[in-house]
Amino acid sequence: MKYTILPQTDIKVSKHCLGTMTWGNQNTESEGHEQMDYALDQGINFFDTAELYPVPAEEKTYAETERIIGNWFQKTGNRDKVILASKIAGPGDYTAHIRTNGFSPAALVDGVNQSLKRLQTDYIDLYQLHWPERQTNTFGIRDYKQHLDDKWEDNFQEILHTFQSLIKSGKIRHIGISNEKAWGTMRFLEESRAHNLPRISTIQNAYSLLNRVFEGDMAEIAIRENIGLLAYSPMAFGVLSGKYLKKLDAKNSRLNLFSRFSRYSNDQATEATKLYLKIAEENNVSLAQLSLAFVTQQPFVTSTIIGATNLEQLKENISSINLEINDALLDSLNNVHQVFPNPAP
Repeated sequence: MKYTILPQTDIKVSKHCLGTMTWGNQNTESEGHEQMDYALDQGINFFDTAELYPVPAEEKTYAETERIIGNWFQKTGNRDKVILASKIAGPGDYTAHIRTNGFSPAALVDGVNQSLKRLQTDYIDLYQLHWPERQTNTFGIRDYKQHLDDKWEDNFQEILHTFQSLIKSGKIRHIGISNEKAWGTMRFLEESRAHNLPRISTIQNAYSLLNRVFEGDMAEIAIRENIGLLAYSPMAFGVLSGKYLKKLDAKNSRLNLFSRFSRYSNDQATEATKLYLKIAEENNVSLAQLSLAFVTQQPFVTSTIIGATNLEQLKENISSINLEINDALLDSLNNVHQVFPNPAP
């Protein structure tokens, strides 16, 4: 495994981060425990979860993933071997069963306390806002449009003050954002500088061969401001494994189960994936390994979040850490990107 330093900290984290969002839905508790055992044995010391998980969000499975992780900590005693990241859910119709007071101070404190109980720990290394409260262009929406009915009021400073208190209490160590845009990221930095408040360490956004939107403006912010990207969906919900093209997908594959993620399987994404698969085959590597290596080697990426629904997938994903993408191979990937730019944002 390869390692780096979590930005704004002295914490060493693996360049692969274990994703957990299928545990409690597509994966059982024992399968989740098996994945954590294997990942830790392979040198992955960075695990990411969220109170929302498993995905898709449902009241009946709410926070089941955190409970699975907490039970593993209790069973193995491995809490001190893991850098643990979790997230508080943002507002939305499909999270009304969690809470309805957004990122208010009371909500943030309650979110941390409830996660600590489920995770059976007394601290979270990296605590993240899962998505912005305000209406913006995330989750497949390409362009920003003004929403006159958006009742959100600027509360960046208030959020950071609350995080400051939680850090001082020892319940969280560092903070991050997720599914955030350039404006929101810079507002957090602005408030941190102006009022000597905790600074954002990471941003967890989607990034893959089919979605390089982050490179447009966020990559420069990440590099110049030293905010590390935790890249999620690096395989575009499994599309970049090639299994859907090869008809190797199972009935319980994510895109077969959950139609709401169809943005990953539109016509342009399919055509781009065909070309990426051809490049992988010409270079005698799997498309999964090529896709993950592309993400992990980017200078703005701190860690690539890898998830799997079975142990064999996880083994293949972790092995991609040893693949180096040379300039010629990168040129080939970029040529496809020029023809099919960001087909699955």
